[in-house]
Amino acid sequence: MADKSSVKIIAQNKKAYHDYFVEEKYEAGIELFGTEVKSIRAGKVNVKESYCDIKDGEVFVLGMHISPYEQGNVFNKDPLRPKKLLLHKREILKLFGLVAQKGYTLVPLQVYLKNSRVKVEIGLCRGKKLYDKRDDMARNDAKRDMERAFKSHND
Repeated sequence: MADKSSVKIIAQNKKAYHDYFVEEKYEAGIELFGTEVKSIRAGKVNVKESYCDIKDGEVFVLGMHISPYEQGNVFNKDPLRPKKLLLHKREILKLFGLVAQKGYTLVPLQVYLKNSRVKVEIGLCRGKKLYDKRDDMARNDAKRDMERAFKSHND
């Protein structure tokens, strides 16, 4: 019997980890229409250039592109329309307070299916400076070189 709490990752925002320090992660539901859900299940979603904004006590994800569903015809919605995220009120208030501080932003990290529901993982992020990005790249290169040397030594 299949695990009912199975998680299937649909899209990831790897660029967010390159451009930001992710300090906290939150799981949020997302308000979608039927054809959008079908497109997401088919994997036709892009979160690379998206970000979140808080307006009137509600969180919206902007710039998330969900391709129109092929058989959707007149029921298809605008692919870039703002989509409402579903979070608890206390989480929204906490995030609003943190985002009001200098340097913090909300970025969608991944879109996934959990128990047949579409979920979005958003991260409370602080922007990286250019030298931070260089440090991360140097660290990753060193780690890759060590793994390569270890692998060739064991073969």
